[in-house]
Amino acid sequence: MEVAMSAVTGELVSRLISFLMNKYHSSSHAQSEEKKMVERLQSLLMRVSTVIEEADRQYITNTGMMMQLKMFSEAMYRGYRVLDILMYQTLQHIGFDEVSNDSPSSLYLAIPLKRSRKTTCKHDEKAMHLGALESLEIVVANMAEFVVLLCGCERMSRRPYDIYLYTDNFMFSRHAEKQWLLSFLLQHNDPPGDCAPAVLPIIGGAAVGKKTLVAHACGDERVRTRFPSVLHLNGDNFMRVDQGRTMLGMMLIIIEFSSDITDDDWKRFHSFSMRMSRGSKIIIVGRLTRLARFGSVKPIFLSALSYDELRYLFKTLAFGSIDPAEHPRLLQIVDEFTEVLHNTQGSLVSANTFAYVLRRNLNVQFWRCILNMRIKMVNRNLAKYGVDPTLLIDQGHPVDITDYVLHPLSMTRYKTNVSINKETPIVKFGELVADPSIRPKQDFILVSWESRMPPHNSFSCFVTSHTEDSHDSSALPGRKRRGVLI
Repeated sequence: MEVAMSAVTGELVSRLISFLMNKYHSSSHAQSEEKKMVERLQSLLMRVSTVIEEADRQYITNTGMMMQLKMFSEAMYRGYRVLDILMYQTLQHIGFDEVSNDSPSSLYLAIPLKRSRKTTCKHDEKAMHLGALESLEIVVANMAEFVVLLCGCERMSRRPYDIYLYTDNFMFSRHAEKQWLLSFLLQHNDPPGDCAPAVLPIIGGAAVGKKTLVAHACGDERVRTRFPSVLHLNGDNFMRVDQGRTMLGMMLIIIEFSSDITDDDWKRFHSFSMRMSRGSKIIIVGRLTRLARFGSVKPIFLSALSYDELRYLFKTLAFGSIDPAEHPRLLQIVDEFTEVLHNTQGSLVSANTFAYVLRRNLNVQFWRCILNMRIKMVNRNLAKYGVDPTLLIDQGHPVDITDYVLHPLSMTRYKTNVSINKETPIVKFGELVADPSIRPKQDFILVSWESRMPPHNSFSCFVTSHTEDSHDSSALPGRKRRGVLI
């Protein structure tokens, strides 16, 4: 009996050792594959980003090259997302220790971080990784001809300040769109047999970067030299332009429309524009697709940034000069924050606003607190109004921001043409969220974000108290409601 028991025990131990060895080798093989994929992605991304950076320094007039540049950038941003995921997983395999300022308490770090809903299973995750790698390999394989043609393009001259603009443009991602706009402004594309200037419509939703794109192009040295006179109009006053003014030299007219106009109004303006010097240009900026009918060339349609582009932008803004690899837990929160912003129609302004707040405090608990505030605020407004807060504020409706300051407040879009008491306090969003105690007792202006580029636009809202809705801000988290983000 003892001999039989000994044999059975020996067999079980042998199988256990064999199982553990197979599991170890399988794990080692998987880690080895991940390491190779990370190295391959890093190599490909370095090559693609170098070419895109160089392309942003050239004047590209070839339509095919512009389309290729757009494909390169899409593959690059997708590759950066997968690279971050793989590097984070590698750190999880080998174990990592957060720096001291990311560890407010051992209890907090013991709580496992929520996985992104975008990575639902290992199979889908691996397919996404391989897809990103394959896209980059295809891009690199077809890049030789693009590089050769790029060498024949004229190089942009840059001053120190222009380098700053370039860096911001690189994060902004609109590489191909900027080249389209520069090509329109610098090429001779006047309508044949017509004395009227060429018209380019730039159409896109709220806060997708239409005016920023135009500002980048207008800051180009060749554009400034070509158009010594730049006239900015809006849909309310473009018919009141001084038609008696002398039209000397080529002009660039930029018209921003907030609503549609009649064909008759445009014909009258078109008739006036025919007095401008040949080679003058008109840019139409607006949200309505119908405005494209006034263009003489193919419009530029700006859509919201893709998830990969928004993630890259948000990560770059949130970390600034800090290496994200030093804060892997924060890097995962970037994924969750980007998902929330992208799913709730978060704009470039929202990305800049929250990135500025997070960059001031690289602390895991602080970042997750700000993320939870955003989620609660969205949930509260969806439950209360049934509409996403981004759309509410864009349409001029009040938005409940109780969850940001733990006090019943609502904000509406601040209109510069509305008279406001000069003594009305002005508070920055980042400072208010970091320290709600600075909240003024009376109504105040809340500055969400101020652009770092000319004309340094300020994105502000008017905040008022609504004590009649003084429900506790903690009432929503445990309750699921239809249409609420969870």
